[in-house]
Amino acid sequence: MTKKIALIVGSLRKKSYTRAVGTQAAALLPKGFELVDMKISDLALYNQDFDDENQVPESWQRFRKQMADIDAVIFATPEYNRSMPAALKNALDVGSRPVGQSIWNGKPALIISVSPGNISGFGANHHLRQSLVFLNMPVVAQPEVYIGKVRDLLDDNLKIINPGTTAFLQTAINTFVDLVKRFS
Repeated sequence: MTKKIALIVGSLRKKSYTRAVGTQAAALLPKGFELVDMKISDLALYNQDFDDENQVPESWQRFRKQMADIDAVIFATPEYNRSMPAALKNALDVGSRPVGQSIWNGKPALIISVSPGNISGFGANHHLRQSLVFLNMPVVAQPEVYIGKVRDLLDDNLKIINPGTTAFLQTAINTFVDLVKRFS
């Protein structure tokens, strides 16, 4: 049976390094895994009143419905101010509500953090990991995927040019696939 894997990218930029790395990592999934690129840029900011008053925005309804059919998630995040971007945190909040109806519960996850700097998105990676633990998502523990100095790893078309980076991403994807199979 085919496993549906969501790619959720925290960067909303057109020429996002994070999207480039996340997409190329996800392309390493084996046969039997279908990638679904989840859009989060149009999600209205989470406000519990919308759920409580049955005025749920269409963007939330679409996102929650799409995520219901997803088996596991690859999160790709840049680091903004030592944390994950607001768009990514908002997607987590929209998907975790109403209480008791989280679309995240039990779905395996892989976190890839990307940064042009040396710290490699460490803060974003760990803040995201902390939220995923609360949301009951088993997360790949090792290898931790921090991609630093990303501009040195991509060509002008945002393709990974470093074979070591691709090999490392393949190791992470293989570990993720094993985790998904264990939770199937």
